[in-house]
Amino acid sequence: MRYDLHNHTWRCNHAVGSMDEYVQKAIEQGLEGFGFACHAPMAFDEENRMALAELESYKRDVLELKERYVGLCDIKLGLEVDYLPGFMEEEVLQFEGDYLIGSIHFLGDWGFDNPAFLAEYAKRDINESWRRYLEGIVAMAQSGHFDIVGHFDLMKVFGFRPTEDLRSEIEQALRAIKRAGMVIELNASGLRKKVAEPYPGESILQMAGALEIPITFSSDSHAPEHVGFERVRLENLAKQAGYTHYTIFTHREKESLKIP
Repeated sequence: MRYDLHNHTWRCNHAVGSMDEYVQKAIEQGLEGFGFACHAPMAFDEENRMALAELESYKRDVLELKERYVGLCDIKLGLEVDYLPGFMEEEVLQFEGDYLIGSIHFLGDWGFDNPAFLAEYAKRDINESWRRYLEGIVAMAQSGHFDIVGHFDLMKVFGFRPTEDLRSEIEQALRAIKRAGMVIELNASGLRKKVAEPYPGESILQMAGALEIPITFSSDSHAPEHVGFERVRLENLAKQAGYTHYTIFTHREKESLKIP
């Protein structure tokens, strides 16, 4: 069985295509389950996410698709939530869906994965930025709000990698994830970016495997043609890291499935 749990909708204002088109593409790609996890509302970077007033209509639309495609594709209801203390909406954190993905896209007010702020890298110490990012993952795991860690090493998106050995900090973040009972997604979107590798990369995936941290799969689709992107490649990477199963969620409860 193949599930893809991290996918967006037009409501985030930077994804295209109808929700039906995403599901139809999932079926065409041989996926038996498909999860919507669009960018959750918050009073920050509002142009790149749904509004709080849209949250219920988003839920209603996903559940309508779930009913309409029953027997064809198992539709899951999730949200991708920016871990940004002081800005996370309680209504989002208490959202009644299948799972919440916790992601870090900001260090303070710097949207480090946004091409509009690419020049900021030249003004920052890359090792300190990576440390702050990893510290954010630890804090996100410790918050207890989330089920899945989104794109674990997103800081590499434009090819800016640490110049110091940060394996200890990476391991601390992974151990925090394990203690929290969270799952790491193996996210294909990095293969569509300049960095040209999934999140996380092979070395971190190997570390996660050694710690027996569960994984799930995602294409992080922002267009229907992204659905199922490089899925077999991701599965092979997971197997090379020692994984035989991956995790899906129903009403925040885990279920383990065998990797095809």
